[in-house]
Amino acid sequence: MVTIGTFDGVHLGHQKVISRLKEIAKKYDGESVIFTFYPHPRLVTSATETNLRLLTTLEEKTALFEKFGIDHLIVYPFNKAFSKLTYTEFVKNILVEKIDTHCLVVGYDHKFGRNREGGFEYLKKCAKKLNFEVEKLDALSLEEENVSSTKIREALQSGDIKKANSYFGYEFSLSGTVITGNQVGRKIGFPTANIETSDKHKIIPGYGVYVVKVIVNNENYSGMLNIGSRPTFNNNADNRSIEVNIFEFSDDIYKQEITLVFIDKIRNEKKFEGVEKLKEQLIKDKKKALKIILETPPIY
Repeated sequence: MVTIGTFDGVHLGHQKVISRLKEIAKKYDGESVIFTFYPHPRLVTSATETNLRLLTTLEEKTALFEKFGIDHLIVYPFNKAFSKLTYTEFVKNILVEKIDTHCLVVGYDHKFGRNREGGFEYLKKCAKKLNFEVEKLDALSLEEENVSSTKIREALQSGDIKKANSYFGYEFSLSGTVITGNQVGRKIGFPTANIETSDKHKIIPGYGVYVVKVIVNNENYSGMLNIGSRPTFNNNADNRSIEVNIFEFSDDIYKQEITLVFIDKIRNEKKFEGVEKLKEQLIKDKKKALKIILETPPIY
């Protein structure tokens, strides 16, 4: 029992497909298989691609598939030759002959193959000819809006973390390495760790100050972070700087990898007349962050 796609975000819509896939596998005493690709197809089909922003890295997707109980994950290398396959060739040569697909489950907006020719009607003809079953699931709606990776990206770019997390069904996170910064925060009692993300295509939320949970050496801490712009000093998507102040924490974590789990946005960016005004605001931000953390139940 197979489903195919990029599954960027592995959001609630994807989880609906995965749940149905597992149901069918159980019914027929089969095994559930996710067929996905790496790298992202747009990086191969468009030589000038610079705007790709991923909700999840390959490592994050793999962990989520494992969490949701998939039996097998196939990460197929997406290259120029593969991109030129017709949908019929892909279904026949790979899904049927290599994987022995008995049932294919797809989402409502499924399109695949060269020039995205493989819609559901086309797929039904392939299924009849090659002797396997196919099932299409309707879109999942929350608050009368279809859940999609595009809508989650829009929510993150606007800083609407709560909406994004409600569509994910879990909390959005970023992982990266601590790099050197200008150490201004240290001078006013709010030392920050500057982060360079592990994947340059990973989306970074819009500018502003956020409440986060911080995972360092498998330990959980609370914190607040600022997302701004410092094009000279980082390689993050959209040249966004990420500076996190970890509460009740003083260890040296330079060059270590940490994970930031986003809970909510505190406020937009703003300029201050001087260091003292900034310090006053940071004290208020921390107080608000601690209150939000206490009042916000985790999403799993």
